[in-house]
Amino acid sequence: MIRVQNILPKARDRLLLIGDDRQLTEAASLLSKPNRHMVVVCNDTGVMVGVVTRTDIVRQIQHCQGCACTTACTMVMSTQVISCQPNDRLDDVWSTMKDKGLQSVPIVDEQDKPIGLLSAADALEVLLSEVEYEEELLKDYVMCVGYR
Repeated sequence: MIRVQNILPKARDRLLLIGDDRQLTEAASLLSKPNRHMVVVCNDTGVMVGVVTRTDIVRQIQHCQGCACTTACTMVMSTQVISCQPNDRLDDVWSTMKDKGLQSVPIVDEQDKPIGLLSAADALEVLLSEVEYEEELLKDYVMCVGYR
């Protein structure tokens, strides 16, 4: 059984944080790099209060007047965030992500402080490699090779 904590090192590298007092243009700057889809918005104690995605930013641009957009992240962020914890089963989190159509899910600790960002691609890669390994073990067993 694979837990979210197995992917935590990679998930930490994906995590982008921004303060709840920051402007949306700063979130856009963080998300401008390739393979960046979500920034986690935190209050001054480091607790997650929402997320801003690229879609949120694009949706907001139509309301901005000129090039001086001063909208705060808190005005467009999603506050109903699906998250997971390191001890959660990866296959359960993957099922939720698939059912809800989510590309990424924040990983939070017991105090709701973000510690990583789990991507659907990373979760799927780990789950598929586990299935392939189990398939190899079964094949070896059936062919009387034994366990490795």
